[in-house]
Amino acid sequence: MGTRWMKSLPHIDPYIVAIVGMVGLATLLPLHGAGTVVGSYATDAAIALLFFLHGARLSTTEALVGARHWRLHLVIFFATFGLFPLLGLAAHTLAPHLLTPALWAGVILICIVPSTVQSSVAFTSIARGNVSAALCSATASNLLGIVATPLLAGVLLSSHGGFSGSAARDIVIQLLLPFVAGQLSRPLIGRWVGRHHMLLGLVDRGSILLIVYTAFSDGVSHGIWHQVDVMQMAIVLGIDAALLAMVLLITNFGSRLLGFSREDRIAIMFCGSKKSLASGLPMASVLLAGQSVGLIVLPLMLFHQIQLMTCAALARRYAGATEGVSRGPVTSLVEAR
Repeated sequence: MGTRWMKSLPHIDPYIVAIVGMVGLATLLPLHGAGTVVGSYATDAAIALLFFLHGARLSTTEALVGARHWRLHLVIFFATFGLFPLLGLAAHTLAPHLLTPALWAGVILICIVPSTVQSSVAFTSIARGNVSAALCSATASNLLGIVATPLLAGVLLSSHGGFSGSAARDIVIQLLLPFVAGQLSRPLIGRWVGRHHMLLGLVDRGSILLIVYTAFSDGVSHGIWHQVDVMQMAIVLGIDAALLAMVLLITNFGSRLLGFSREDRIAIMFCGSKKSLASGLPMASVLLAGQSVGLIVLPLMLFHQIQLMTCAALARRYAGATEGVSRGPVTSLVEAR
């Protein structure tokens, strides 16, 4: 009886627990003085290493293999960098006083970061969709996001007080140059990085944990938890859920109207609705330097959890419809990029 009850409990991803733990640690033991300086340098180094390793691992041609499916990729790119920003701006225009400026900047941040790779491909595979197209589009989205996200931030976040004039320089130094250096070093270390994929995973996850800790340490020092009450948290959750629901519905029915096959529609829906925590947090820490980053990234962290739980349920439903039987619970997946 006891064992059956334990098995019925929802799966809790240890990495999600670790992220929440970093928030708790920053709340109880925030960085001060010299620790803040050390934490800032460590975060910058971790971000540079992260993008260097991604550059060394990602093959540019890998993102262009499915060029013959250009209509599918255009739809996914529009959903990621067009539809999301339009919906975010519409929400802000309709209810500008619903959230504080920092939280609205966080909602806009969700809308401009690239898609994920692992979870987009994994959910597409579970749902019996076009996996090769999902891999191509998700990878290309991350490559495109190196340029598209800073440009969109310059246009959209400047009106929310979140984008500093030096952000373009910081993006080049901390993100683009390490990524290009990684691409150039592929002939030397590309295979080694490919064989040691666990190293990239550790850097991915470790950098996110460090960013969460330093961001929320800064937020606690500036009274973040005095700026967000239960009602504001509930509103953020509601907006996040509404954004995800709208994009899922529009990509689903829109791809039907455009005549895509079932497999392609699944890829469009799962790739077009995802937002990368692993790319979003490092970009936010660079783009929003000098701002209340801990408060601004809160909507993205909440959106991350909502998209995993929602898309896991959807993928299971699509798989069951394909096979005619239920496939059982789908465990929570963690984005590594």
